[in-house]
Amino acid sequence: MATRPLILLHGYSADGHAFNRWRSVLQAAGWRADQLFTVSYESLSNEVSVRDIAEGFDKLLRKQEGLANGEPFDVMVHSTGMLVLRAWLTQRGMSAPRRARLKHLIALAPATFGSPLAHKGRSFLGALVRGRKGFGPDFLEAGDQVLDALELGSRFSWDLAHADLFGTECFYDTRRATPYVFVFCGARGYRGLSAIANSAGTDGAVRWAGCALNSRKLVLDLTADCAEADRVQVLDWTQDDVPMYPIANTDHGSILSNPPVALQQMVIDALRVTSRPLYDAWVAQADAAVADARGTMVPWQQFIVRAVDERGDGVADWNLQLGVRNGPTLTPFTQDVHVYSGDASYRSFHVNLSQLKQAELLRGRPRHLAAQLYASTGTQRVLYTGAMVDGAGDSAVVEAPNRAGTWYGTLDLSSVLPGGAVRLFHPFTTTFIELRLERDPLTGAGMVARMHEPDR
Repeated sequence: MATRPLILLHGYSADGHAFNRWRSVLQAAGWRADQLFTVSYESLSNEVSVRDIAEGFDKLLRKQEGLANGEPFDVMVHSTGMLVLRAWLTQRGMSAPRRARLKHLIALAPATFGSPLAHKGRSFLGALVRGRKGFGPDFLEAGDQVLDALELGSRFSWDLAHADLFGTECFYDTRRATPYVFVFCGARGYRGLSAIANSAGTDGAVRWAGCALNSRKLVLDLTADCAEADRVQVLDWTQDDVPMYPIANTDHGSILSNPPVALQQMVIDALRVTSRPLYDAWVAQADAAVADARGTMVPWQQFIVRAVDERGDGVADWNLQLGVRNGPTLTPFTQDVHVYSGDASYRSFHVNLSQLKQAELLRGRPRHLAAQLYASTGTQRVLYTGAMVDGAGDSAVVEAPNRAGTWYGTLDLSSVLPGGAVRLFHPFTTTFIELRLERDPLTGAGMVARMHEPDR
């Protein structure tokens, strides 16, 4: 019998009725109707942000009997609800007590790092399809701020990840000071007419590689003042293993409206986990239950990359490729790239790992994985400079006075990646990469600044 309230938090352009099927499932499993709290929120107003919704969610908690006095609770989210919940958890000054209150987080097809559909929703056609249809001041609005947060590689995703995944506090592990987290996603895209929305490696709306909380960060620092040992920094994987469990014959919508019996039982069992041994037992059963579905899925990985200068300002015009040093470029790395519309210094790369010729990294004499970076200021008056790192870990600052301030450099990553070059690639995970360059305004005739000789 359930002992805690369970809050149901829906996704973009939906409302609380989206959880009607799950309410029936949960009541049949022992939850009382008065233990199930369904929240509806506004996502189609252009003036409402995800953080607004998170604050509104907190206000509802503080007014609701059974939740108003800091009582513990569980949450089940779908899609955008994951961003709302993470924004609530990471509220500055409140994160520790909120983590302690939340005991279980069930994430159904969560938009943990956004959706490939978000930038399409901000177009006029997107507004016609998904926008508000009721006449009034918000007519045809589609929720610009929410969609901006949902866009692949968004500033919101970057900042949020640095709060709960790469910050100094631990948000997700199996200790009792943080919630148990369970992530599920459909193993196929939409069928029928809705299939037009499908992108490769998704459940129709969110990427398989962008659901799990399994993430890590790399820093490639080419600035002049960086110590040689810190040129390439590899942060540890985030906290405990929180993978995505794929559900066969299920897409982004049916995981809510028609959840398979096996998924229902996995969720019910997850909500009953109360200790590390029980959690480990649940993981073993879940791994066995989804083994067939996982084995049939194409292994995708997501990279979210930002380029900045030594001041922390974004570098808008840049290009990153991965390749074998003195060998071929790993073309799948650049085949599915999205540039964040709000700031081109942020980008998302979606990589089909089955197409990577990893044998090229190992065949014959040792081959080295190299990062090839191009960056341009757009003017010859300002250049980017950087350090190129070879396989021995030695570097030298290289200035490239190319046309329009373009800089090009290569970093050998093989010697610094734990486990070797191929260990950069992990299916169904997201890797954050921060590129740091030196911005160099030039002086002299026709340049940014010049000194005039004093009058004699």
